[in-house]
Amino acid sequence: MVWVWDNLNVHLVDELALFFVENEEWLTVFQLPSYAPELNPQEGIWSLVKRGLADFAAANLDHLARVMKRKLKKIQYRPELIDGCLTETGLIMSAG
Repeated sequence: MVWVWDNLNVHLVDELALFFVENEEWLTVFQLPSYAPELNPQEGIWSLVKRGLADFAAANLDHLARVMKRKLKKIQYRPELIDGCLTETGLIMSAG
């Protein structure tokens, strides 16, 4: 199994490092820089989501979760947006 993570401080806690060491016979970890949109297509997706949250104030955590899910769902049905995020990385989607 391959696990790709960036260097966000919450990803670098001792528990995660220990988990990797204890499971390295079946787990391969690739660490990306903290912010690397040219390597990590999900950075583009989160950028699109955050752009859609301008001037938004959630009433509570449930409200925020509902809005985030809705925004991600909208992106899911617009493959050209996902393709654009992949293009930034040099990756492509192909059938088959």
